[in-house]
Amino acid sequence: MAQSLINPTDTLSRQNEKLLKIVDTLMRRAEQGPDTSGMAYAQFERAVMLEGEVRTRTLELEHALDLLNSSNAQLATANAAAEAARANLANAIETVQEGFALFDADERLVMCNSRFGKHMRDVHTRFQPGLPFRDYVHIVSASPYLELPNGETPAQWAAQRMARHKEQHVVFNARMAGDRWLQVSEHRTRDGGTVVLQTDVTDMMLLERQERERLKDDQAQLIKATLEHLNQGVGIFDKTARLVGWNRRMGELLSIQIGRFRIGQTFDSIFHQLSRKVAFANAADAEALPNWTARKGRRAPLTFEVEIDGERTLAIFAQQMPDGGFVISFTDITAERAAMRAISQVNETLERRVTERTLELEAALSEAERANASKSRFVAAASHDLLQPLSAAKLYMASLDSDLTDTDQRQRLAKASSALQSVEHILGALLDISRLDSGRTAVHVTDIPLGVMLQQLHDEMAPLATEKGLQFTLVPCATHVASDATYLRRILQNLMSNALRYTETGRVLIGVRHKGDRLSVQIHDTGPGIPLEQQDKVFDEFHRVDAAASPAEGLGLGLAIVDRACRLLDHPLTMRSRPGTGTRFSVGLPLATTLATVRAAPSPDPIDPVAGTPLAHRIVLLVENDADLRGAISMTLENWGADVLACEGHSEAIALLREIDIAPDVILADYQLDDGATGTGLITDLRATYGALPAVVITANREPAVQAEAQALDAPILHKPLDLDALHHALEAAISPA
Repeated sequence: MAQSLINPTDTLSRQNEKLLKIVDTLMRRAEQGPDTSGMAYAQFERAVMLEGEVRTRTLELEHALDLLNSSNAQLATANAAAEAARANLANAIETVQEGFALFDADERLVMCNSRFGKHMRDVHTRFQPGLPFRDYVHIVSASPYLELPNGETPAQWAAQRMARHKEQHVVFNARMAGDRWLQVSEHRTRDGGTVVLQTDVTDMMLLERQERERLKDDQAQLIKATLEHLNQGVGIFDKTARLVGWNRRMGELLSIQIGRFRIGQTFDSIFHQLSRKVAFANAADAEALPNWTARKGRRAPLTFEVEIDGERTLAIFAQQMPDGGFVISFTDITAERAAMRAISQVNETLERRVTERTLELEAALSEAERANASKSRFVAAASHDLLQPLSAAKLYMASLDSDLTDTDQRQRLAKASSALQSVEHILGALLDISRLDSGRTAVHVTDIPLGVMLQQLHDEMAPLATEKGLQFTLVPCATHVASDATYLRRILQNLMSNALRYTETGRVLIGVRHKGDRLSVQIHDTGPGIPLEQQDKVFDEFHRVDAAASPAEGLGLGLAIVDRACRLLDHPLTMRSRPGTGTRFSVGLPLATTLATVRAAPSPDPIDPVAGTPLAHRIVLLVENDADLRGAISMTLENWGADVLACEGHSEAIALLREIDIAPDVILADYQLDDGATGTGLITDLRATYGALPAVVITANREPAVQAEAQALDAPILHKPLDLDALHHALEAAISPA
């Protein structure tokens, strides 16, 4: 009940006051009204209960007042301690020798000691608690006691000061009136406040200045001593072009008495004295130095040479210093210039002698080149001219083979054919050497099936091995290489024939070894080997290990051709030989990047002149400018049943066909005709008139360009001396293409 009449949120005194009023009201009502229904007693009980609650509340109120009094006492004690601490802090910072100021996190002054700002008497009293840091900086910047740097305004100084204030730690020196210096430093407190310290460093600055002056004096003495020990004359001028330093050597080199130089002397006066004794190389040099010294701003170094009294040569070098002054040095280079003149004279003599010697060597080289070219042309021309009658002789002898029945005569014919074959090989070797030495050899690198080429060479030389009773072994391979087919065949043919020629017993082995992206073709033999003293000579022209061998067995050109061709194709060639054991030649070849399947062309079957032939009653237009060879070929073709139209040259062939008005079945034309005409040109002209006539080209010229012309006409090419089997099959293939 009592709880419903009293608000628990009221204070204890308010609650007690309400309870007393309630008790008093109940007592009055109890005394005034008759107790007819027991109400008086109930009200009395209620009053007693309320009084108990009043007593309890009163005790609680007294306890709360005791606690409040205790808290007030503690607060008073804390305030006293804080005031004491503040007084102690003020006393402590007052004892600090530097000026001290503390700004809170809001950039307002909390306190400062009496030394803070004492060097600025006009504003010292304005540093009071609550002063914003920005106002403090503004006050300081406007004080006349602060000496600002030249050209800097108070606003600029204040802006720079506020910019530095953003840094974590700030230290700088400020110059004050009366030549005094303050070092100002800022430090951040943990709560974001700022401590500013002002330290008087005037004594330190004076000591530092004195030390600098002493060092300058020492440095000046050192520079002076150094200048006096230099072998160069040196003059130092300030930014106004006045002399501030020099050494004795300067007067000696310029032939000016040392007493004529003085501090502050202008450069123009010195140059005026100098110009009367100096000879400049040209007018531009005479004006260059005065113009250079008078120029404002940055100047590039200047150097030139002069002569003094016609006796000394001086090198003058002028360079600007960082402060705008400049230094001019004078170096005596008389001896150097005399030496250079002497060297120049010697060089001119040497150059003249070198030029003369070079001209002599060039003339000798030209003569040697002309002789070599003449030799190559002679060998090529002679070999070509010899091949013509050789071809005719071979064809005539081939025609006799079917006519002779006497055994002795047939043996003589065989020996004569063998001799002609040897001559053919020798001429072929001479042509190869001539072509390789000419330096104009063209190389056509293609994809070559090496196994096919080796098998063809093996089949060609197997009869010789069988005749000598040698074991001739070829290890099969299916590898493709990148090389020139003509030269590679010649290289391998010469190495294999040499091995068979010089091996009397045992075997010759042909094999291939792979080494990464290359391979090595190796030819092993069990011949006599090559003596050590001859191994460096086997690749020379006309050198034969077996000197007793007959010329019919070769002139010693085979390995020379191999060596030149390998160098031309960049195919490494190596040899390893042991006398009495045998020899191994190895040729390194690069693998082809693309492999193509190539089938070996079947070897032509021997001709049986008795058997039927597709050439029977076929019209063959033969164009050959050599009469003997033309007659021999005509006889051979007629023996094969062909009808031959033999002509000497281009014009005769055109006229003959126009006269008889018949197109031939096949054209057999020599490449090199008279009057600059060519067989390929004749074929082109005839095809323009008679259509796509089959054609075969014969020539002693083995140049790749000739082969290219024939290939462009789709005409097979046969080299002289002519092989009858190859000629027969070429004509048959042309008349009856597959």
